[in-house]
Formats: sequence, C-alpha cells, structure tokens
Amino acid sequence: MPTRTRFVFLMHPKEFKQEKANTGRLTRLCLENSELIMGLGFDSDPTVQALIADPSNFPVLLYPGHEALNLSTASVGNVDAFRERLGARQLVVFLLDATWAGARKMLRLSPNLQRLPRVMFTPTAPSRYVIKQQPQEGCLSTLEATHELLLALERSGLDAYPDQAQLLDVFARMQDYQLKCAADPERPGYRRRAYSAPEERVGPRGRSGERRQNYLKRPLG
Repeated sequence: MPTRTRFVFLMHPKEFKQEKANTGRLTRLCLENSELIMGLGFDSDPTVQALIADPSNFPVLLYPGHEALNLSTASVGNVDAFRERLGARQLVVFLLDATWAGARKMLRLSPNLQRLPRVMFTPTAPSRYVIKQQPQEGCLSTLEATHELLLALERSGLDAYPDQAQLLDVFARMQDYQLKCAADPERPGYRRRAYSAPEERVGPRGRSGERRQNYLKRPLG
C-alpha cells in the first residue's frame, strides 16, 4: 500500500527475535513507504539519525500523552498549524514496537526521539487480538495502531487511506491461521481450550506478546 507518510518501526530486540506472531513485521510488509529497525537506543543508529537530520523530512513520534497532538480529535486550527509546520516536507512517523516497559526504555535511551514532536490518536475500536491478551483496555497491536493512525491522518487531510480493509484483513488471516494450528491435535502446542473473545476478557493475564505502543499499551484519556 503506498502512503505519503513514511513509517519507521523501531523494534525491541525481544520482539524481533522472540515474537513469532509479530504484527510489526506484517505491517512493514504491507506498507511500501516503511522500514523496520531493531535496537534499544537509536541515537547512534545511522538510518534513524539520517531520517531525523534530513531537512526534507518532518519526523514525529507516535506516543500518547498530554503533549501529543491527537490527530483524531484535533481542531481545524491545530491541524492547520501542524500542516504549516510540515510544509512540503515528508511526514516521517517513528513507532516503538515493544512492551510498555520496553518502549519506555527505548525512549529513555534515545534523547533524539524524546525531542521529536509527538502525535497520537483515539482508537475507533477495541483491539481485535484474539490469540493474545492485551494488558488493558485501549491497548492495540502494532498493526492495529498503524491502521488507526492512518485513519487519523486521512481525517486530518495529511494522507490518503483508500484501502482501509487491507491491514485488518491481513491481521484476521494471520490469526485464523494461528487458530487453526492451535485447534489441530496433530500439531505440537495443540490448545485444548478455545480462545475467548477479546471483549469477554477481564484484566491483564500474563504477558501480552505485543504489549507495546501497540498502542503503547496505555489507555488513552
């Protein structure tokens, strides 16, 4: 899928090496104008620093908080001010792909990322993750967070998102495959109890494999 925005997925080494059903990888494969970089601290990463230093780019960090511009709810005036700062430059969005604790560590070790303007969104739907338990309401996988961000960018007139089903369709097909494997008694790891629907779950239950800025694994107020 082509986008005007460049998406840069900064993936924690544990996500990169250990997570088999990692939606950050799927999202990267779906978006033509994107890349994936593994690491903890990115101030010495040449690719990240080149993207930040390039005068033709306008780099921002997807990270919730009071200082972040909420592209889902921003007023026309705030969006116009953001667009004026963007000008003719390319919008480059950095996304931290890790657990919430991992994302905070990555940000702490990357002062250059700390200094970037921040954007966020308000999710239009709860997580659709069936095969993993999200730690709390409002948390999304990397793929879902990117989908929601694209919706918000289109709402703000900052990008176009013509095929809004693509990412979610890939997400559903990935999970369907995992569910079939889990239900097959001939396979190792056969799951004897079916997965419950996400809306039926109460509270955190163990480690969520993508408890990340997925959507930074933090409820949005």
